[in-house]
Amino acid sequence: MFFQVFFRENILPIAGELVSTFFSLAVMSSLSGSYGWTDTLKSVQYGPGCVATALPKFIETLGVKKALIVTGRTLYTKTDVVSKVEEILKKLDAYAGVFTDFTQHTPLADIHACIKVYKDSGADFIVSLGGGSPIDGAKAVLYHIREETDAAAPPPHIAVPTTLSAAEYSIGAGYTDEHGNKLSVSHQLLAPAGIILDAELTLPTPDRLWLSSGIRALDHSRIFYRPLVSHPVKMLCYVAMADLFKYLPISAADPTNIEARQKLLIAAWMSLWPTKFEEYSALGMSHALGHRLGARYGIPHGITSCLTLSPVVAIQSRVASKDDKEYLANTLFYLHEPSTGSVEGDILKLSELIAGLVEQLGLKSTLSEYKVPREDFDRLSEGDDDLLQLLDGIY
Repeated sequence: MFFQVFFRENILPIAGELVSTFFSLAVMSSLSGSYGWTDTLKSVQYGPGCVATALPKFIETLGVKKALIVTGRTLYTKTDVVSKVEEILKKLDAYAGVFTDFTQHTPLADIHACIKVYKDSGADFIVSLGGGSPIDGAKAVLYHIREETDAAAPPPHIAVPTTLSAAEYSIGAGYTDEHGNKLSVSHQLLAPAGIILDAELTLPTPDRLWLSSGIRALDHSRIFYRPLVSHPVKMLCYVAMADLFKYLPISAADPTNIEARQKLLIAAWMSLWPTKFEEYSALGMSHALGHRLGARYGIPHGITSCLTLSPVVAIQSRVASKDDKEYLANTLFYLHEPSTGSVEGDILKLSELIAGLVEQLGLKSTLSEYKVPREDFDRLSEGDDDLLQLLDGIY
């Protein structure tokens, strides 16, 4: 069903242009590679209000009994989102408890506290509910539980995102130690077993968090995030980026627009399409720099992408490989923007379009707002002149 909708809404309207463009893309990109789905993901259930049917279905499919909900305190105390999920679980006699203390950037202390609550509750699976912090936190908890018990696989995990961070599609989990250093764990078995994309649950998400996580999803697009992915996945990213550019302003203008919010949840899914990597490539420059900035200076994940993505794309116009430059330049076609006549010029135009979107959404920010000291720039740039100039530019 997803692919029927995908082609009807995104491919058919531009089919005439797409045919000729597809063949030009095929010539200039690698026709060799591989693609694999993640080891654990059973399915993605999506649609407004779908949590009421999707959660019972996953519980039956996975054969699990009792859930610990892992979420954040604000979502728990200031919205009815968690109580809705609690009610579903209680009706199924599948509720073990709730852990609400995951905070921004997922501190290691929160992970240890959650492990204790999980063990004491008698739960045999986790339902993570919220943004990237509780979802990554749940993956980190399950990683450490597996390490402690030497089990063949961690307990199952069902992710219910309320932002566009797309953390639910990765096999890794980022968190911070007591000194604010970014740490990570990764394993093929850490991907959630089920994902539920229900736009109705995102309505209480604060506008700034929702919209900035959309820029994070743009940053997550495989073209920016991990360049060495299969060609079909990169093609899917083009549609994700087009939808993010289209529906983020619509959602900003009318935060109650359920259709736009559901479209954005699906765009975030396409931006970080679940993939089993045979070989890992380095993180994209924007995402890697965001890791350095976020945890140490308390900058929200989405805002780091608002700061870094546009200038990093501009740098790519000079330093990226020929294939990566061509992929970036061809984004203009999917955004229905005319070419400048050169690959480098098209990438610079894409950078300007991203900056314009960030400003349109009211998300423009600076490092000085977050009190990042200039004397830290040498360490943050790791001796790279381009990054040093970038940091100066966003100060």
